Amino acid sequence: MRLRQYDIDSPRGGGKSKLADDAGVHRAAVSRLLQRQSMPDLETMRRLAGVLGVPLRDMLIRSGRLSEDDLPVAAGRGGQDEGPGPLTPEEAAVRMGVPPELRELFARVTRAFLPDGGGGTGPHG
Repeated sequence: MRLRQYDIDSPRGGGKSKLADDAGVHRAAVSRLLQRQSMPDLETMRRLAGVLGVPLRDMLIRSGRLSEDDLPVAAGRGGQDEGPGPLTPEEAAVRMGVPPELRELFARVTRAFLPDGGGGTGPHG
């Protein structure tokens, strides 16, 4: 949190409030988390992880909520541990349950938002 410039040490709580606002969660959830009074629900953890730029997997492990054994990194296509890596728009559509008849449209729209236009040459796009 400090690395992302949230002043969580301030007695006035400005950094905690800003983090809560940025993540769209209640300030009390951030305060309870920092005071180790309670563990946020999964959606709160997901939102905080997104704002802090931390993978949700890492946040769950660092919090002590789950272990690395509970959340193994998926093996790559070659059977080696390559990490999650980016998905192609088509892979994302399948994983998200987009109906088959809408997957091509989903992929075209998604590519418009990708930094390189989605035209990469690697195995994932």
